[in-house]
Order: sequence, then C-alpha cells, then structure tokens
Amino acid sequence: MRGHYMIDPRLQTLRVLAETGTVTATAESLHLTPSTVSQQLRRLSAELNVRLLEPQGRRVRLTPAARTLIDHADTLHAQWERAVADLAAHRDNGPGELRVTSVATALGTLVVPAMDRLLSWHPGMTYYLGEDPEADRFRMLLTRERDIAVVIPAPGTPPSDDERFEQHLLLQEPQDLLVPQGHRFAGRTSVELHEAATETWLRAGDPRDQHLLLTSACAAAGFSPRVTHNAVDWSAIAALVAGGHGICLLPRLATFPRSDALVRVPLTGDVVPTRRLVGFVRRGGSRTPLVRDGLRALREAAAESGGAHGGAHSGEVRAVSRPGSGSFQPVPCPPGAFPEQSG
Repeated sequence: MRGHYMIDPRLQTLRVLAETGTVTATAESLHLTPSTVSQQLRRLSAELNVRLLEPQGRRVRLTPAARTLIDHADTLHAQWERAVADLAAHRDNGPGELRVTSVATALGTLVVPAMDRLLSWHPGMTYYLGEDPEADRFRMLLTRERDIAVVIPAPGTPPSDDERFEQHLLLQEPQDLLVPQGHRFAGRTSVELHEAATETWLRAGDPRDQHLLLTSACAAAGFSPRVTHNAVDWSAIAALVAGGHGICLLPRLATFPRSDALVRVPLTGDVVPTRRLVGFVRRGGSRTPLVRDGLRALREAAAESGGAHGGAHSGEVRAVSRPGSGSFQPVPCPPGAFPEQSG
C-alpha cells in the first residue's frame, strides 16, 4: 500500500505544509529534517520561478501561487492513487497491507469486526488497527501512514468537496439519554429532548464531537443545556450519572458498565441528536482492492451493529429532525449511497 511516488516529492511536502502550517510539523510528518523541508521548497520555488512561501511571524504563509500549485498537486496525487489501484490487478506480490485509524468508540465495535471479515476475504494480508489519539488522522492519510480513517466529522474536518479525500458514509447513530434509576425519565419508553431543558447535564465523551452534538441538538430543541461536570471515559460518565450528578447523551457504540442504577431512554420527536461515522480515504484510493474491500467490510459491520448495544456515527456532527419512536434504525450504506468524489 505504501508505494513510491513518481510525482515530484516536493509537491507532497508542500501539500503537507498546507495541512500542518509549520515547517517543523511538516518535517515530523514526513520524517525529514526542517532544513530539508525548507531546502526542498526553496528549490521548488526557484525552479518554478514563483514565490511559494511568505514569513508570518514564527510561521510561514502560502502564497496564491502555492495554493494554485497545491490544487494541481491534489489532482495529480488523486490520479496517481487511481493508477496504483488499477495496476494492482496486474501484480502478484501477495495480499498486501491495510492500515486503519479510528475513533475509539468505533474501533472495537466496528473496525475489529470489519477486519475479521476482511481477513477471511484476504488470507495472509497484513494490517494495522489503532486509535492514534494524539495524531491528526487526515495528515496520516495525506502522508500515507494510514489508508482508511474512521472518524466522526466535526468543525475542522475536511469538507465533502476536499480534493484530497473521498468520504464514505458508514452509519448514522441516534443518541439516547442516560439517566439514573429513579429519575423522572427512567420509566418512560421515550423522551423528547425539549423535556430535558431543566435537567443538569454532563459534558460526556470527546468534547470535539459529543459535546458539540449536545449543544447543537439542545439549541435546535429551543434551550441551552446547564452543564456542570465532565468526563471522557464512559466508566467515569456512568458513575457520575448513577450518582445523580447529571444526565447525558449516550452514543450507541459506547460501551459502559452494566448497572441497575442506569437507564437508557430513547429520544424521539422533532429533534433527535444523531452522529455519523465516515470512512475517509485518499481520493482515488477506494479503487485499490484492499481499501475497496476494507470499506465494504466496514459498511457490512456497521449494518450489523444495530442489533446489539451499537449504532454508529458518520459525516458530521448534527442534530436532525426525525419522526418516529426513537428506536435505533441502522443505516446501511452501500457503495454510492454517500456522495463520493467522482473518479
């Protein structure tokens, strides 16, 4: 899957610089020295006879000429991914390697079952699965350290028309309320979100997506949540809720301690908070056999996950209007169900 570029590597350096914003971070991402990065870009600028970088404090700023060059570089790299994928059918050098990075919530409940399925299709393949919690997953795709990134898009996520990446919707996941036993909602079969306007809330889960989902959903329901405590680990969140310190939204992929002190209550009505889980790959990369089959395995695992304690996320963090009982309906997404980038 790694392959060697037949495209000027300095274009890749410029693309990564556009993503990271600094020469130092670019060097770290590409396993180069900062002086090598600077030298590459100076020579590229001289050969093209255009200025690519301008100093901006302790950072550098891309010039309009650099932005134009990056647009062309994105097109070249996407076409190269397609070429590599097409040539794979003519090679006989083993089953290959696939490297997947994923948000923690989806790794055990979605990515691992998908990999089990993929291994049955491609015996002998090698693979990597990881959360990479401190890393920029999109940068890892760009630098070819990973082949698929399973993410919950949030502000700052590349938009759907980003020339560097394809986006493949895997699943949509409504959220439930997690309340303590004895709570006024505990005996209900469902609750509308606006009914919880006077409740005390926890900022539960990853603040980059889960808390944004809470605030946007509550705004859509006509109130601002009173948030007191916060925790990221679902065991700690369960303890806070069980102790009566607040209620929270609970994603259906999240695993937490089973307890008679906790009750999961489906949300229904006009506003049902929903997360979407998306598989990102380099543009053109979905034609590569292992990436193509990896996405297929993820879609199939996602379609099967609704029967247990699971659901999923994808695409963007949003609150959606949704009629119905609030019961979870997994959304299996076959190829083409999500607007993919052409080519």
